[in-house]
Amino acid sequence: MTMVQVPSRSRVVRDPFAPGPALEQMLRPDRAPFRFHARSHSAALAWQATTRRALARLLGSQQKRGAPFAPRAIGSVDKGDYVRHKFVIQISRSQAMPVYLLVPKGGVKPPPLALAFHGHGYGVKDIVGLWEDGSERDTPDGDYRDFGIALCRRGFAVAAPEIAGFGERQTNFSTLDPAIGQSIPTTCAHSAALAIHLGLSVIGMRVAEARRLVDYLSTRTDLDCSRLTAMGISGGGANLFFAACLDERIRACVISGYFSTFQDSVLAMQHCPCNLVPGLHRFGEMYDLVGLIAPRPLLIEAGTHDPIFPFPAVVSSVNRARQVYGTFGAKSRIDTDFFEGRHRINGPKAFDFLWETAQGSAEACGRHGHK
Repeated sequence: MTMVQVPSRSRVVRDPFAPGPALEQMLRPDRAPFRFHARSHSAALAWQATTRRALARLLGSQQKRGAPFAPRAIGSVDKGDYVRHKFVIQISRSQAMPVYLLVPKGGVKPPPLALAFHGHGYGVKDIVGLWEDGSERDTPDGDYRDFGIALCRRGFAVAAPEIAGFGERQTNFSTLDPAIGQSIPTTCAHSAALAIHLGLSVIGMRVAEARRLVDYLSTRTDLDCSRLTAMGISGGGANLFFAACLDERIRACVISGYFSTFQDSVLAMQHCPCNLVPGLHRFGEMYDLVGLIAPRPLLIEAGTHDPIFPFPAVVSSVNRARQVYGTFGAKSRIDTDFFEGRHRINGPKAFDFLWETAQGSAEACGRHGHK
C-alpha cells in the first residue's frame, strides 16, 4: 500500500498562564529512552528483548505463578449455528472474571481461538448479542456490532472477557450520598485514581488479566490456542495493543478505533483516565511500541471521522509503524481498513484478515510437524 501524506499535527495554543502547553513541550518521543531506534534485524530483536521486559515492569504485568484458575461454568445457550457459554475464572486470590465463550457448531475441531475485547460501554454483553439487562439480541447494534459473534461465524471459537470496570465488574459506590454532594465517579476514573496513587495503571491490570485468561485457555484441549488471534475496539483496542506487546502467544491482531498517537488522542482531548500509564513517555509513541508486536500480522481499523482518535494521526502513525516493521523485513504484515465513518467496528476485512492468518499458522505448523 502506498504511503499517505497527511498534514503536520496541530498543537494546543500556547498560553503563558496555562500548564498544559508547558507540559506538552516536555513530550519528546524522539528522545524517549525506549523508542524504537534499531536499524538492523538483529538490533531490532535486541531492542524487543530489553523493551518488552521494561514495559512489563512498568505495567506490572509480568507473568507470575498465580492462584488456581478454579473455572466455574455459569450456563450455555444454543444460538443455532453456535453455542454461547459463560464461565468464571479466578484471576487472583481475591478477583474473578466472567468470560463468554462462543463456539461454532461446524468447522474444524478444535476450532482456532480468537480473543475479543470490548470497549467502553455496558460491557462484554455488547459484543456477544446481549442487551444491558441480559436479554437476547439477534440483530447487531451500536458501534461494536456484536463483533464477537461475527468472529465466531467466521469459524473462530471466541473468548470475550468482562474487562475490569465494566458490566458485572463495576465498583459499588452505594456508600456515597449524592444528596449531600458526593459525586459518583465512573468505575474507570475511580480505578485509575487508585492505580495512579499506587504507582500502577488500569491498563497494566487489564493486560495482566488478559494474559491470565490466555494462560487458562491454553490448558483446554477443546480449543486451538496455537493459532491464537485477537481483536479489540477502543478501550479494548488499548487492552489488546499492550497485551500483544507483551504476549507473543497472540499470533495476530486487529486493533480498531485506537491506534494513532498518544499525543493526538488520549493526551489531546477528553479521554477516560483508564488510558493513562505513569512513565509511559519513556517508550515513545504507539508507532515505537508497535515494534514489540512486529513481525506478527497486524491490521489497523479506523474511521475517517473518528472524533477521539483523529484520522490524520492514525495515518501518520501507521506510516511510521510500517517503517518499524520494515526493519524486521515484514512491512507487508501491517494492513489497514480505513473506512468512512466514526468510532465503530467496520468488520469484514478484519474478520477475513484474522481467519486467513489463522489458516496460515495452521499450514506452517503442519509443515513443521506441530499441532
